[in-house]
Amino acid sequence: MSTIQFLQTTPEDLVNQLTAALLPQLKAELAEQFQPKQPEELLTIDEVCKFLKINRSTEGRWRAKGIIKPSNISGTYYYFRSEIDRVLNDNKLR
Repeated sequence: MSTIQFLQTTPEDLVNQLTAALLPQLKAELAEQFQPKQPEELLTIDEVCKFLKINRSTEGRWRAKGIIKPSNISGTYYYFRSEIDRVLNDNKLR
């Protein structure tokens, strides 16, 4: 870490020195923390049934009980892949 002396330093010089000292580290931290989001994968009822190896009546029961929650888009049910993965990881389906 470098030291900065404030003696006979103008505000502009101080800003420039702070920026030069902190900006590379801040950029690296931001790049690590903020990765671009991947588009969310939508699954149809048939795709969910195939993925979970269940039939449509089981999917309907689980939907009615709130075990899996679809999104209704233009009158058609779709499931977010991340929601199905979350349910599986939370061990809600046993």
